[in-house]
Amino acid sequence: MEQEGEVESLKSISKNAAKKEAIKQEKLRRRQEAAAAAAAAASSLSIEEDPLAANYGNIPLLDLQSKLEADLKAWTRVGDLTHELQDKEVLIRGRAQTTRAVGKNMAFVVVRERGFTVQCVVTAKPDLVSKHMVKFVAGLSRESIVDVHGVVSVPSVPIKGATQQVEIQVSKLYCVNKSMPTLPISIEDASRSEKEIEEALQAGEQLVRVNQDTRLNYRVLDMRTLANQGIFRIQCQVSNIFRQFLLSEEFVEIHTPKLIAGSSEGGSAVFRLDYKGQPACLAQSPQLHKQMAICGDFGRVFEIGPVFRAEDSYTHRHLCEFTGLDVEMEIKQHYTEVMDIVGSLFVAMFDHLNEKCHKDLDAVRRQYPFEPLKYLRKTLRLRFEEGVQMLKEAGVEIDPYGDLNTESERKLGQLVLEKYGTEFYILHRYPLAVRPFYTMPCYDDPKYSNSFDVFIRGKPFDEYFSLISMKVTLVALHLESWTFLLPLLCLHVYMHAFLDKFSMHMEGEEIISGAQRVHVPELLAERAQACGIDVSTISTYIDSFRYGAPPHGGFGVGLERVVMLFCGLNNIRKTSLFPRDPLRIAP
Repeated sequence: MEQEGEVESLKSISKNAAKKEAIKQEKLRRRQEAAAAAAAAASSLSIEEDPLAANYGNIPLLDLQSKLEADLKAWTRVGDLTHELQDKEVLIRGRAQTTRAVGKNMAFVVVRERGFTVQCVVTAKPDLVSKHMVKFVAGLSRESIVDVHGVVSVPSVPIKGATQQVEIQVSKLYCVNKSMPTLPISIEDASRSEKEIEEALQAGEQLVRVNQDTRLNYRVLDMRTLANQGIFRIQCQVSNIFRQFLLSEEFVEIHTPKLIAGSSEGGSAVFRLDYKGQPACLAQSPQLHKQMAICGDFGRVFEIGPVFRAEDSYTHRHLCEFTGLDVEMEIKQHYTEVMDIVGSLFVAMFDHLNEKCHKDLDAVRRQYPFEPLKYLRKTLRLRFEEGVQMLKEAGVEIDPYGDLNTESERKLGQLVLEKYGTEFYILHRYPLAVRPFYTMPCYDDPKYSNSFDVFIRGKPFDEYFSLISMKVTLVALHLESWTFLLPLLCLHVYMHAFLDKFSMHMEGEEIISGAQRVHVPELLAERAQACGIDVSTISTYIDSFRYGAPPHGGFGVGLERVVMLFCGLNNIRKTSLFPRDPLRIAP
């Protein structure tokens, strides 16, 4: 009851915050429209008076409606601008990251494209660049899309404000699409690390901290930061390696329906809907259909697709919709064959990310510092009973037939790291009572199952507690007043309780669940009923095992969670492009 009350309180707070945010955004929209109209009027007036107006300005919409076919070879990517192009004419397109006027005769604009930046110099010159053009460039709103024509030059001193160590001496510059003059969040603010903010605070300067909800409200801006560009490029590589590795192991990629008649996992955490007069729901996983594909003689299958969970989970690691990486395969002798694939797949994945994604990992690390993942060439495997014994020896009592809670998972992760030197390991032979209905019981003890979970690193909770302590202390020292210190200490205690309640990033988080499946229809129906599933809603699934089904097993993992834990991030919303949780369905 206490938890339900807290959830209702959170929902109420969220609704009030949403109303305030809506009012705030309406005011911002009006200011932006007024500023845009004033800027447009000033721009058109100056262009009309300038004989060199053809060299700059806003490109008319008509010219952007695929009016002419273009030669893409005429364009140069910002990342390709190097010393070798000195004195060459180039044409680039990107965002006006920053603009700066130096008197009336010169302006600088830093243009960004896909994480690379170059400094462009606009200098008034007779018959080429007018003062009006300099003024136009200096007045560009940040994040506007621009086309820049010019000649590459190499300055005598290093350029600190751009990735490319060349400049473009601009001859023409056109605005393809204008950004609003006032942005709801600054890319510069959104790119700051906690370390930068804390160091500034110690120096007596207060920098803007963009909180998570604000980031997600303006995700289209937030994803432009280098860290977010890195996160989602790493995510792309994770799904790519997953696919390529499994294809090399003779798996077949399949695509299963997301509209199903009954629950695929059991329980009540499903999104229910009306399907042409019939009750239906969104699939909690492709579990049933990937097993049916095995019965259809594909032998080994995998899928990358959306998964839906209607859980009221307000934690750092749960979403209502995420991308599932699912595998199913025939078993010849033992469910360890599935664990063999898991170990080889993820070691290959981690190796690839460490070897091929330096730029993206560094971009993430600059804003969200993390240590490289520790993992073994041959993935460590422990029986559930062994894990329980390790915890018992450390003074943690666990029900041998129950599940591990978050605290136990964290503690076991610490013990494994200390003993075996790895943050990535497999725990198998879980109690049957805590596994889905389609899990095969152990041959020697039906209270256990042929199942496994895979764990990956995180940060112990006390690191977060220490971080909060540091922040409170720094603020108190900066204010130098006990009048302010007492409420800050109260905030400190409240934040500790909040983070504890909502389960911050822990050492040894479960990332993958897998098992040998029940392939005998009678046992499958019996297990489904025991788990409260209406067998009639999954009759076609059970019937598929009546025509001869090979022993098989598989596993599933969330793409977002893999990236979150590999990069040591503290919230799964950072690795979901447009996250869906119990309180968010937009943007």
